[in-house]
Amino acid sequence: MNPLKLFGTGRREQSRDTVGAQRHTVISGEVDVSHGPILYLENVTVSFDGFKALNELTLYIDDGELRCIIGPNGAGKTTMMDVITGKTRPDSGTAFFGQTMDLTRMSEYEIASVGIGRKFQKPTVFPRHTVFENLELAMRADKRVWPSLWGRLDGQQRDRITEVLETVMLTGQQALRAAELSHGQKQWLEIGMLLMQDPRVLLVDEPIAGMTHQETERTAELLTGLAGSRSVVVVEHDMAFVRSIARKVTVLHEGHVLAEGNMDEVQNHPAVIEVYLGG
Repeated sequence: MNPLKLFGTGRREQSRDTVGAQRHTVISGEVDVSHGPILYLENVTVSFDGFKALNELTLYIDDGELRCIIGPNGAGKTTMMDVITGKTRPDSGTAFFGQTMDLTRMSEYEIASVGIGRKFQKPTVFPRHTVFENLELAMRADKRVWPSLWGRLDGQQRDRITEVLETVMLTGQQALRAAELSHGQKQWLEIGMLLMQDPRVLLVDEPIAGMTHQETERTAELLTGLAGSRSVVVVEHDMAFVRSIARKVTVLHEGHVLAEGNMDEVQNHPAVIEVYLGG
């Protein structure tokens, strides 16, 4: 079953009039990006014991774009991703995937199923399984006991794994156990496992932490190559890496957007210099 059909009951509903475009009708469960953005966060506030981790945050991510999110510690970057993936419920505000999917009313599993994938800073792979087996386990498939025990990959599924192996630069390592990979290769494998789910949005948290210079360069190539067919949101502190991949940069500070634009605009913004870059 295609997970995008989890909400495809045939019920028709009105889309959100978020950016002033003409309202129209879509089938519930389809990702409607007719207005451009695929992710909408509007006036989102999240408080923990009186501290506002997000303070009326408004953020739009376009379909197919690569967006870098930067900001000092405590700016709200992790909480923002927690809201998008359903781990944290906002106190107020709205979060939508496309025009019709209200993320605040969906479980973490449902959000992952409809096409939002998240990669945490520390890679989480199955160390005793081979690279190929890790991708096989991540594939969208019937996970019930009987099919899992007796099911075999068909040609289309094997082709998909081969394609992802090439994308994440691990074709020559497919027979290695994940534990034998370098740190950078484990990061690529986890990205590959997310790609097996065919996400429309990929959230990536500090992807180059602990990588060698060569691995960092190849990770930049990987992430820029993924954009276009899906939206890629990268949270990162390394400014040289951000510059190497950035098309649009959002700076968070105290739970809201401080500045947004290309890298030069952001780096020369007086408020950004004061609170984050120094100078």
